[in-house]
Amino acid sequence: MPGISRTIIVWALIAVAALSASAQPAIQPTADITKVPAAARPSPQFDAEAATEAYMAMMPPEAVARSNAYFEGGYWLILWDFLYGAAISLVLLNLRWSARMRDLAVRITRFRWLQPLLYGVQYVIVTAVIGFPLEFYENYVREHKYGLATQSFGPWMGDEFKSLLVSLVISSIAMMVLFAIVRKFPRTWWIWGAVASMGLLTILIAIGPVFLQPIFNTPKKLDNPKITAPILRMAHANGIPTNDVWEIDASRQTTRMSANVSGFGNTMRITLNDNLIQRGSPEEIQAVMGHEMGHYVMNHIPKSLMFLLILDVLSFAYLFWGIRWAIGRSGARWEVSSASDPAVVPLVTLLAGILFFVLTPINNTFTRVQEKEADMFGLNAARQPDGFAQAAIHLGEYRKMRPGPIEEFVFFDHPSGYNRIHSAMIWKSQNLELFEKAPVQQAAH
Repeated sequence: MPGISRTIIVWALIAVAALSASAQPAIQPTADITKVPAAARPSPQFDAEAATEAYMAMMPPEAVARSNAYFEGGYWLILWDFLYGAAISLVLLNLRWSARMRDLAVRITRFRWLQPLLYGVQYVIVTAVIGFPLEFYENYVREHKYGLATQSFGPWMGDEFKSLLVSLVISSIAMMVLFAIVRKFPRTWWIWGAVASMGLLTILIAIGPVFLQPIFNTPKKLDNPKITAPILRMAHANGIPTNDVWEIDASRQTTRMSANVSGFGNTMRITLNDNLIQRGSPEEIQAVMGHEMGHYVMNHIPKSLMFLLILDVLSFAYLFWGIRWAIGRSGARWEVSSASDPAVVPLVTLLAGILFFVLTPINNTFTRVQEKEADMFGLNAARQPDGFAQAAIHLGEYRKMRPGPIEEFVFFDHPSGYNRIHSAMIWKSQNLELFEKAPVQQAAH
């Protein structure tokens, strides 16, 4: 019974790691950042560089070292995620597990259109089990080590199980649709597959706030006029059609602060997580929401979908030729006959993983440019540069604040904390008349 013994040992080690991880202390809040530092207060001698450095100095050295270590560790995780995922795909292909899963789907049903769905269920479960050790380390052990997680092992596993069920449904339906397209259009499936995948993604974005988010968190309408009134005034001034602000209980999982404007049409929602409400000053909340509204007003979701459509078409063309070449070379050994064979899925995952690993700087740059645009919109909409600086420092609890230029280009999908504070202080230096009337209030919120 050596296999059972190894399994028991692995799960025992996971249980020990879970207990030790959950015993880590929660992250300590950054030092009081609601008081504007002297160098950042409005005066005829105001200097954006000095103001930026004054805000940067509000992070204690140990907090800087911790966030640097956490974020730089993420660089390695990009590599390990890619290599681990590639290894899983190669195991499924070379041991012919993928072919066996396809054979099982064929035995269960003679309906060819249903076979990819049944294969998809098996594939999601098998890859989740094989990938669990890295998932456990990355999203449980490591998050607790740096004080960013609040869940004990049981509730965390509950959310992991929910994620698995959601993946089962979405992935299985997607496979059924895409393989039907491959069978219907054997020469041009790469075009229609790209269009169909973007259609599925658009549907997920639209239903996310109403149907997917409540699976993991409880959304409720925020009923605090001190918070909602400035947000709704800003929303209406910028043409955002909503009369409600929503709150989610993210603190049950994480200490991270966040907000978003999500969905389409009737599903559009302005949402803050409770960490932002509890820890953020009114100025910080308004600054963050101004940024999030910028994404909506500047049509970043449609623009992102257009970018992804172009990327999708190119990616599917790459898959079309890559699958043909790989099957011609090793298809017999893998027992994979063609692109319409469900057993090809690990090969698709492998090829896609290689492509998107290489495209990491390009994808990050596209997102970072949009985030910069939303930053500038938020500064002009909320007019809270100090709140914006406070938000950058809070985000600096898990994002490196001062990277090198190449480091930021390759690994950052948002502007660095330093650059965001600097942009806010440049904006403040150009609008000092808005703050010179009330220097006392700015000095002591």
